[in-house]
Amino acid sequence: MFSPDCTSVLTSSVDGTATIWSAAAGDCVRSLHGHEDEVLSAVFSPDGALALTASVDETARLWHAACGVCIRSLEGHEDV
Repeated sequence: MFSPDCTSVLTSSVDGTATIWSAAAGDCVRSLHGHEDEVLSAVFSPDGALALTASVDETARLWHAACGVCIRSLEGHEDV
């Protein structure tokens, strides 16, 4: 998923992380750690300030994209 300004790419992984990459250089900018199982989905907010991830661990997490801090964990979704 590209950020709204197309400078970053957000990917999800089976290792339980999501990663924000530099679209221009291809370098890892930051990894988002906190899920306990594979991350199936990752998207940026319309302004690119936040990232949302969803995992097999039945949580969704909201992150500050600029610093990688999880600001909210949403628990209880089922049937991934």
